[in-house]
Amino acid sequence: MSLAWKFDFIKEENNQLFFECNDKKIIFMVLEEDLCRVFMSSDREPALMTTWSIAPDAEDIPFEGRDRFDLTPFSLPAFQKEVGSERVIIETHFLKAVIQLEGFKISWYAKINGGEILVANDRKTQSYNYNNKLGDGVYHYLERYKEDSYYGLGEKSGTLNKTRKRYIMKTIDAMGYDAEFTDPLYKHIPFYLTHNQKTKLSYGLFYDNYSDSIFDLGAELDNYHGFYRYYYAVKGDLDYYFILGPNIHNVVEKYSKLTGRTIFPPKWSLGYSGSTMTYTDAPDAQEQLKKFVDSCVEYDIPCDSFQLSSGYTTIGDKRYVFNWDYDKIPDPHAMNHHFHENGLHVCANIKPCLLQDHPQYPELAEKGMFIKSENNQDPELVQFWDDDGSYLDFTNPETIQWWKENVKEQLLSFGIDSTWNDNNEFEVWNKQARATGFGKSIPVEYIKPIQTLLMLKSSYEAQKEFAPNSRPYLISRSGMPGMQRYVQTWSGDNLTEWKTLRFNIKMGLSMSLSGIYNFGHDVGGFSGLAPEPELFIRWIQNGIFHPRFTIHSWNEDQSVNVPWMYPEQIGIIRTFMKERVKWIPYFYHLLHKANQEYKPILTPAFYYFEHDSKTFEENDDFMVGENLLVCSVVEKGAVQRSVYLPENDKGWYDMNSDQWYEGGQTIIVDSPLDVIPLFAQAGSAFPIRDGEITFKNKSEDARGIRLYPSFREEQVSERFYEDDGISLNYTKGESSFLLVDMKTTKESVEINISMEGNYRLPYDSVSIYLPKTEKRNLYVNGEVISTGRPVRVQLEQYSLNRDNWRQR
Repeated sequence: MSLAWKFDFIKEENNQLFFECNDKKIIFMVLEEDLCRVFMSSDREPALMTTWSIAPDAEDIPFEGRDRFDLTPFSLPAFQKEVGSERVIIETHFLKAVIQLEGFKISWYAKINGGEILVANDRKTQSYNYNNKLGDGVYHYLERYKEDSYYGLGEKSGTLNKTRKRYIMKTIDAMGYDAEFTDPLYKHIPFYLTHNQKTKLSYGLFYDNYSDSIFDLGAELDNYHGFYRYYYAVKGDLDYYFILGPNIHNVVEKYSKLTGRTIFPPKWSLGYSGSTMTYTDAPDAQEQLKKFVDSCVEYDIPCDSFQLSSGYTTIGDKRYVFNWDYDKIPDPHAMNHHFHENGLHVCANIKPCLLQDHPQYPELAEKGMFIKSENNQDPELVQFWDDDGSYLDFTNPETIQWWKENVKEQLLSFGIDSTWNDNNEFEVWNKQARATGFGKSIPVEYIKPIQTLLMLKSSYEAQKEFAPNSRPYLISRSGMPGMQRYVQTWSGDNLTEWKTLRFNIKMGLSMSLSGIYNFGHDVGGFSGLAPEPELFIRWIQNGIFHPRFTIHSWNEDQSVNVPWMYPEQIGIIRTFMKERVKWIPYFYHLLHKANQEYKPILTPAFYYFEHDSKTFEENDDFMVGENLLVCSVVEKGAVQRSVYLPENDKGWYDMNSDQWYEGGQTIIVDSPLDVIPLFAQAGSAFPIRDGEITFKNKSEDARGIRLYPSFREEQVSERFYEDDGISLNYTKGESSFLLVDMKTTKESVEINISMEGNYRLPYDSVSIYLPKTEKRNLYVNGEVISTGRPVRVQLEQYSLNRDNWRQR
């Protein structure tokens, strides 16, 4: 008797092919030319009839989610099929799937240049758990090839390449985690991509399942099955999407589009955000917070926001969401006014769990607004901070409304600008605990990450309703695919040590490769002892090149991580804090591309240089956009840095020395404590904040362009996005682009600077900065320019609705 059942092809309907064996059904869906889906229910009916992850091109979805089987967002292309007694073959222009009916095993082929290349194979022995011979739960086994490399899975510790490793996918509060080894962490991102170094092809697998799971990418070895990898989920259904690249960037951007647009927050979200638990835990918290602002002024440290830790909510020594501790903060309005007067926005920490002695606990329990215990009546009690408490149930519309009202009344009306959604991993371990499920009760273990997502959406809607023409800015620690539609995130409560700096870089790049683009890390480390001065400076150097730049801590030695914590180093630190401000126009442009084009902001070098096999070697470098290579110093005492410059046909500029290097080589560069090794790909341009930068003038917005001309004959055109940075007017067409055209030959560099759009820029001229090594003839907007640097170019404003909107 065979362990493998034989499935029969039953019918085709609306790009869905139905297969059946006994009482088990499998649906194969052709969604796009390069995107297919396989669904198999673990029971007679799907565990969830809705999805909260799949939202192609969407910025938002209903609280109740989307119909899991609504295929209208997809193009549903025509395809060919060949049905035989042993197999079914399905083909689009780009993808071919061969389904063996005995055991239902799929082989996936990429159709390239008129040929077919095998890219993935289900395991030859049982690959799906259709007959429960693999035990309880959901399984998917695939073959593993020695040339495969695996990337993604969101926020995970260790190396960037996940090959031969096993990871647990569940959300947990991992305070003080080891960035090299701790697993699991805070987020649930069941997506990874495979790149094969032999075929040079890539594809992604996304499992639309929200229960705790395991991804084994080659750690396990069983003699009976050959080399394999597998996905296992405790509950729910097998519902996976196969995304063909063929390149890595294709996979990532298609997956990002599948799960929805990255939110486009206000520009101030990109500035330095101060925070520490120490200030709000202090008995004179309001005075300590005032001193933070005063210190920014005193030390001339540009700062755009402050994250108000949960100490502002205490009663006694415990924390109670939506409660103001008036002993610590006698006048919240005055506190927020002081921040605002100094140009700082305030983000308040909120938590989705009420302690059992919370003043509002009895009322909410009576109304059934908590996740419930096994009797489906009483609130489920869990450990939360220093007591027992109950998590709010965001699948209950009444809970959602209560949350939104409290965000508006207890925070936004006091002058709070943003919500910091924290401690939202929903650590409910009772398998019998249940959620309302929008009228259809469901065990919580099926939907814990959904609770987090709905919390974020509730906060998002509250902010939109309170300030309808302001862009919402939210932060969240936990999350799932789709979280990028609502929030910026960070890698949680990291431990202060040198290796955290190194492995947080890799952790962040894994998030980028998993569709989570707007992120950062707690600079200096959150937990442990104070960072030594050298580590602190190196961490700041790294942090200023992340979309989220926050210094946050809760140090065991009662110290506080702030830019002025080491007065003897304040000169170096101040320089880098201001350097961050210089780069904000570039980050803002990249954030717009993330929102509009699904482009990641930070990536490993292989994202853009996949042809260069050396870029796949483990390293500590990353790209910001397509042209800026950041080579952080992550080793104690290092004053030199080995840098591999990806192979290209243009070369690279050392942005510190302006020296040009050929790509495809390893160089050694000096990296004393006051230097960040940075490299610009030749032929690139970067918009920067120009002029003097101080705390008092940080909101001024002069503009410069750093240009790195190629030495070969070429023409480069760039369009850098601009708008008011805070309102939703850009959705009504009030935006502009700064246009940079650069034509190079061996003898000359011709530059044209102009603008287009309906948004009137806050500047009327642009400074052009060129490498000091540039000696060719220079022409700017048709005029011959002498060798003096920089060059200032006047702009003329044109409207998009005019024939002559673009000046030359």
